Amino acid sequence: MSEAPQPMEDHVLVEVTVPAPADAVWAALRDPQKIKQWFGWDADSLKDEIDFIFVTHAEADEARRVVTFVGVNDRYEVEAIGETTSLVRVVRSAPVGDWSDVFDGMIEGWISFTWQLAFAFARHPGETRRTLFFSGPPRGNQLGRSALGLDAAPAPGEPNAMPLGPDDASGQVWFVARHQIGVTVDAWGDGLLVVLDSPPKADKRPRGATMLTLTTYGLSDAAFADLEARWKAWWDARFENAAPHES
Repeated sequence: MSEAPQPMEDHVLVEVTVPAPADAVWAALRDPQKIKQWFGWDADSLKDEIDFIFVTHAEADEARRVVTFVGVNDRYEVEAIGETTSLVRVVRSAPVGDWSDVFDGMIEGWISFTWQLAFAFARHPGETRRTLFFSGPPRGNQLGRSALGLDAAPAPGEPNAMPLGPDDASGQVWFVARHQIGVTVDAWGDGLLVVLDSPPKADKRPRGATMLTLTTYGLSDAAFADLEARWKAWWDARFENAAPHES
């Protein structure tokens, strides 16, 4: 006798207000050239990842502005709020249950990238970004948020002026989630730092792991190279380098 199907429900993974018309936000979810200005980070594989996720493994409902990702039960929804503002959410259809203590690498990715989408529209519409990315476990017991002094960061929208890694940085807190935080950085051309900490997991990451995504705008090649050298030295002193974990 087969088991009864498990009850399913929609879980909103992240929901963000974006200061842009719904059609413009929808285009940023469908045009690969626009997607690369907010999704992920600069990497040789970024183009292929975008094509795989948003083109060959996505089904788009233009009328409803919903793009569903094949095989993972996740979808982006864009909802117009007046003529100049949109609500963007990622929804997962999954078994009924309490997800408050769940860590899922894919969910955390959607959170990071959706806030990066909102940042691109709010602060740098139509601009080209350049990013740095670091990933790996700590050499000691301190994950990224603590190592950067962001445990005591103010609330979202509040100014944030404090030493940040190898820099003295000013900006504001862009968002705070259970496992990550985003802060703007004036000195990076009004850029964005996203810090994602994965909790310890005995079989994969006994000390936990951290991912940093540094988004910059308008820096000269020399300034960008200097930023990369400073942050690489800071990172290498405190963290090992490893590919991101998905869960």
